[in-house]
Amino acid sequence: MKRLGLERDVVDRASYENAIRRLREGDVVLPTFAELASPERISATVRDHLRAVDPDAPDALNLFRVHWHNDASRRLQAEIPEHIVLPEALTGVRAPIVVMFGNRFPMIEAHKVLAAYGCLAPRLVTGQFDPTAQKAIWPSTGNYCRGGVAISRIMGCRGVAILPEGMSAERFAWLERWVDDPAADIIRTPGSESNVREIYDACASLEREPSTVVFNQFCEFGNYLAHFECTGLALERVTRSLQEHEPGLRPRAFVSATGSAGTLAAGDYLKDRHGTAIVAVEALECPTMMCNGFGEHNIQGIGDKHIPLIHNVMNTDVVTAVSDRATDTLALLFNTAVGREYLVHRRKVARAVVAALPSLGLSSICNVVASIKVAKYFDLGPGEAVLTVATDGAAMYTSELDKALHKHFGGHFDAIGAAEVFGQHLAGASTDHLLELTEVERTRIFNLGYYTWVEQQGVSIDDFQARRHQAFWRSLRELPAIWDRMIGEFNARTGAAVTS
Repeated sequence: MKRLGLERDVVDRASYENAIRRLREGDVVLPTFAELASPERISATVRDHLRAVDPDAPDALNLFRVHWHNDASRRLQAEIPEHIVLPEALTGVRAPIVVMFGNRFPMIEAHKVLAAYGCLAPRLVTGQFDPTAQKAIWPSTGNYCRGGVAISRIMGCRGVAILPEGMSAERFAWLERWVDDPAADIIRTPGSESNVREIYDACASLEREPSTVVFNQFCEFGNYLAHFECTGLALERVTRSLQEHEPGLRPRAFVSATGSAGTLAAGDYLKDRHGTAIVAVEALECPTMMCNGFGEHNIQGIGDKHIPLIHNVMNTDVVTAVSDRATDTLALLFNTAVGREYLVHRRKVARAVVAALPSLGLSSICNVVASIKVAKYFDLGPGEAVLTVATDGAAMYTSELDKALHKHFGGHFDAIGAAEVFGQHLAGASTDHLLELTEVERTRIFNLGYYTWVEQQGVSIDDFQARRHQAFWRSLRELPAIWDRMIGEFNARTGAAVTS
């Protein structure tokens, strides 16, 4: 799987030397995976320098903020990753639903910048990417390509975003501010969230040029490993902090929209250590895993019509589906004055909880609804936590709120509408469209990936089949330590000043 970012040695010495030169010129130090997983390992010198750095600036030191431990200001480290425990008054279930916030990440206010770093950094230190001669291509449905563009700019290379033309206006506005040439470096493909094949086609065309390297999040194992190492440990730390007050609390399930399937790696981490069930979520309008289905929807951040290569399907326990009507209308409930007042006064949800709800973007709301379904299906109690993440916040979807307002409420959202949304999609969330996976069902979903990866993308049948077995996924876990050693050697060669 050479082209999927699994190298353990320098494979191109010229590219390696060019990368060292470019990062030396930019005074860029690469954080290790261990530092991003446990930011307390970051040197005091770096942390002191960071205090003066704008978290939204293309500053090399912001690489040391690409972790879950930023506080609400995104300037300082938090001992425990920022999160919220959603109460029964909001969710209708006894089990605590714990949501870890992704909008604390730097530059893009979404955790996809971690995935982008996890893909690019190993390529640099193994000589698989030359920032002086090659462009980095970032295929995405929005947040990953923004993360890739941000990381590319810091590394002193050209970043090109590929994303469907139907994604939120806020994504395109951000990209236009960050890329070198908006006309050339933002490639809009047909369709919306469901049109991943069109993204792949655009990548295939660009990849014919020797000056381009495609960092495909759906098949780059650096994405999987960054989340296994960093997101898994972050969720474990949140759980431990909650157990200080609830000693018997158990992380019963981890819920995540599929997206590129990178975040689902945190489920592998939690399952290994705590027996946590892994729940993969998709859009009801495009139920690929549920029933080989297809369709269009607006839950931005969910991957569908294909199975990502880095999805450890044979370790997944549950698949469930959520409608974009639920996420669209709950976004209105959570982000309008009338919706927030309804939650506080009629449903008696604490103001502090309601104030935190804008930290949930569309796929994050989807994760919450799916978590409620899981808690109801398994009849989970107060000692059984459902863990999930908020990839991004509502700031990326302001334009989508206006669309939802007119689509679902004719332009007017009032207390009656708020009550309807709460009743239908929170109190009324049911256990329908939820499938507990047998070995036969896992095999069916796994086999769906053949058509994308072997027939269309040229992955060998042996490499594809190897992923059926947990021994393959366990063998990957030694790579971050190998890359960290190589990062240390690389940093020593660049001699960047911040390490002094």
